[in-house]
Amino acid sequence: MLRALSRPHAPLGAGGAEILRLITEQRFPVFLTVHTNGRRRYGYWQPSPSGAGRGGCHVALPTDECDALHAAGRILLGDPLEDPGKTTYPVRAAAATARGAAGVASASRHALTA
Repeated sequence: MLRALSRPHAPLGAGGAEILRLITEQRFPVFLTVHTNGRRRYGYWQPSPSGAGRGGCHVALPTDECDALHAAGRILLGDPLEDPGKTTYPVRAAAATARGAAGVASASRHALTA
């Protein structure tokens, strides 16, 4: 049985491409925080360089571009962590998840045929 091919994603602008690269790279985990008042903020914690001692800073990402990536199915939200004033979701790239699942399936098939 033949299946219809999925429609390719629309091209990304420079900002969307950079955000998707950052999320895919996973050097610093990205999170979405949704506050009880409805405010949404995507961001990640960037530690200070090793020579600076300790600390770091929170880096915010453009909410509208991140929401557009989520609406387009390019990024996925993980299981929520709920606090009294906010809910936090881990963010990951959809393509990385698909590649990871394909790799596991491929390894499983290989193990069965070996």
